[in-house]
Amino acid sequence: MDQTPEPLENVDEQINVFMKKWNAIEWQEIAWSVIIVLLQIILAVIIFFILRRIGRYAIEKVFNRYIREKHTVPNRLNTLHKLSKNIFNAVLYFFLIYVILELIGIPVGTLLASAGVIGLALSLGAQGFVADIVNGFMILLEKQIDVGDVVEISGITGTVEDVNLKTTQVKDFDGTLHFIPNREITIISNRSRADMRVLIQIRLYPSTDLETVRKVLEQVNSDAIPEYDEITLAPTEISFVPVGPGQLAVQVIMYTKSGTQYGMRNVFYEKYVDALTKDGIALPNVTLELPNG
Repeated sequence: MDQTPEPLENVDEQINVFMKKWNAIEWQEIAWSVIIVLLQIILAVIIFFILRRIGRYAIEKVFNRYIREKHTVPNRLNTLHKLSKNIFNAVLYFFLIYVILELIGIPVGTLLASAGVIGLALSLGAQGFVADIVNGFMILLEKQIDVGDVVEISGITGTVEDVNLKTTQVKDFDGTLHFIPNREITIISNRSRADMRVLIQIRLYPSTDLETVRKVLEQVNSDAIPEYDEITLAPTEISFVPVGPGQLAVQVIMYTKSGTQYGMRNVFYEKYVDALTKDGIALPNVTLELPNG
């Protein structure tokens, strides 16, 4: 089917109309408006960095003064310190983004006040966000955990790296950093709020002279325990317990400061085995798995 070419006069007329509209645009005014907006954004960013620097200095100053004047748990202080910085940074970034959007002509206040936007936000997961905030606030209010505590949360055991209103960060003993949403935290097992038990068991032959074993370990305790400030409660007795059919073990229980239990367990296990061996007491040649303290 043949198409009739558009008359040349119509093409010239369209070009003329376009050129008139193009020439009617106040390009200089638009350029000045863009430049002014860019300058305002740059000024806002400069003010943001100045306020952030001043705020961080003020926070550090307040916490350093608090350390000098008050006696507080270091882990708790670290938690409040990090939380203060996180909240301060979040507020600053919110206002920076708000100002930039307003400068480029996006009515952020109107959009936030719109019931439709609020409903959309809720449908996209704001309920979970609110649950994180509420649970995070209760965790901090009740002082359930602090930065540096050894905890078990949702099957994850490690050291608390950060606690905020949204998530809790726990570093596993292999170095893995876990980010746990606060709404997922139902049970917290904090192993840093009290002295920890150290349980040491050393297997023996059934024919071993138990009285000699007792005297050797009591001598080790008498000589070594005063050297370790980590030990809060020394062993009160040396006992012997069955560890299987026809099997026997000497058992020692002591208590140490939180976080030192594994080191003390290893140190005294080695001291006990070395002392028993030097005293001529034979030990079963087996690979032993030490129980958790």
